[in-house]
Amino acid sequence: MTRQLNRELEGIPTEVLIQRFSDRVLVLVTQLGKVGNLIQASIPDTTPLLPPASPDDLPEPSPAIQLTPLLGQAPSEHMHTLHSLYAAQIATIVWFAASNNPLDITRRSVIVGIALRKTNADPDETLSEHERAIFGGVMKMVSEIA
Repeated sequence: MTRQLNRELEGIPTEVLIQRFSDRVLVLVTQLGKVGNLIQASIPDTTPLLPPASPDDLPEPSPAIQLTPLLGQAPSEHMHTLHSLYAAQIATIVWFAASNNPLDITRRSVIVGIALRKTNADPDETLSEHERAIFGGVMKMVSEIA
């Protein structure tokens, strides 16, 4: 089953696609119309997932998540950190949504493809307001179709 959502975030057309396979889940987030950097997120089935503090909050990623770069590379250390943050949070949303499905008894690895437009963010700043807004919008999109 494939689910897809397109939305304009901070004036940038953004697409999120989720494709479930028997062994993995593929999530593509693109503002460039391509797959981008691929990162696999995995977590042991026995690791508990904590529910969000409120329905409007995101579930918190576990420190047990293992991120493995599969293809491509972020253009800077700042973007590498941002891509890792996206991959961990998206995987957590997917796993949390699957935990509500009694047919999903194991946690499938989540492969996240990320292709974001470059920003003029200060490399010393953790996240710019623009990046925070895009991140929040993407996570809302993922939550809607996960």
